[in-house]
Amino acid sequence: MKKFLFAFLFFFSIYWLSFSQSGFVIQNKKQQDKIKFKLINNLILIPVEINGVELSFILDTGVSKPIVFNILNVSETLKINNSEKIFLRGLGEGEPIEALRSKNNIIKIGDAININQDLYAVYNVNLNFAPRLGIPVHGIIGYDFFKDFVVEINYSKKYIKIYENKVYEYKDCKNCETLNLDFFNKKPYLNAQVTFNNKDISVKLLIDSGGTDALWLFENETIGLTANENNFVDFLGHGLNGSVYGKRSKIESFSINSFELPHANVAFPDSTSISSAKIFKDRNGSLAGNILKRFNVIIDYKKGLIQLKKSKYFKESFSYNKSGIELEHNGIRLVQESKSMVPDIGNQRLDQNESAVGGRMVFNREYRYSVKPAFTIVELRKDSPADKVGLQIGDVILKINSKEAFHYTLQELTHFFYDKAGKVIRLKVDREGRKMNFQFKLENILE
Repeated sequence: MKKFLFAFLFFFSIYWLSFSQSGFVIQNKKQQDKIKFKLINNLILIPVEINGVELSFILDTGVSKPIVFNILNVSETLKINNSEKIFLRGLGEGEPIEALRSKNNIIKIGDAININQDLYAVYNVNLNFAPRLGIPVHGIIGYDFFKDFVVEINYSKKYIKIYENKVYEYKDCKNCETLNLDFFNKKPYLNAQVTFNNKDISVKLLIDSGGTDALWLFENETIGLTANENNFVDFLGHGLNGSVYGKRSKIESFSINSFELPHANVAFPDSTSISSAKIFKDRNGSLAGNILKRFNVIIDYKKGLIQLKKSKYFKESFSYNKSGIELEHNGIRLVQESKSMVPDIGNQRLDQNESAVGGRMVFNREYRYSVKPAFTIVELRKDSPADKVGLQIGDVILKINSKEAFHYTLQELTHFFYDKAGKVIRLKVDREGRKMNFQFKLENILE
């Protein structure tokens, strides 16, 4: 009995030590796992379980601690305790946002688990990425996940593979580029080159898988990073502290060693929106999802390495929104639909368009109401094609090119605005109860 008790206690001690350590561990014998993701607006969305609650998170190399948002009754739902109030600062012109820092949370991603995870719960209702992406998004996670594994991101097949560091073996890859990573505030940076205004410029960029654009550059006249005359002011996205605006343009090329991407999109965010990003003085901008997805990536925080190989998106042309419209999935609307009621006459069934009542042919129809998504204009670029014809912020899109808008996802609907210049867009909108029709052509400002 004593031997059994000793063996049990010894086993339990080993078991507990393996899980009481700080960080993620993989709960299977292979010490690796494969996790499927959704690619929405160049963002990676993965399933995450926090304290037993299943959620959807953005996998974001640009953040350190996990942040949870867009949940009603956050503390009660996730059983968040041991919390303390703090303020978070990120991109955007707004004030720092209030959050609760919570300790000792259990977080699970695939077979990877961390039973002692810190996270930040944000109650600000304005911090909500779901309407802009069209699907539920509950948070973001980055460094705390990447630091414990070698992570392979396969953008082509939409999965990530995670490996315990001790079991991963690098393979010879003639078509790959392997680069060293630099870290600042737990965020990864790499060196690249841009050709801009006929000048080759070396830049240090944050690897930001949580950004939808291709490339952000911080204007710096000293080294030649300034927007050329061929640009337009646009909405660039939402940061932790509010909206970010800046100049959109194109560069002659973007290069990472032997990999070159000609005519890449670039944005120069307003300096007031990126004050927190300039803490690292050597940083020149961000490398975001629209370039990252052009590679299948192996990222190894422990060794400070990143390996890139061309994905199926590598040669995809760089497009941009040529309409001036930014849409949001803004609640729901009731749509009246009809269905024909077709009676029988003996053994003979009438055509759907007719029925017989007292010798007269009568068309019978009944109506039903269905709940459909409402897509609302939330940003409208000044002097854009949509602005010039009179569309306004707050207009709800009912039809696009004669087809009901609810037949499309938000991503599919937005894709119309990225089509070729000259493409005609016809919209029917609801403006405070009035139905209105508009038509415009997409304009290619940058070429």
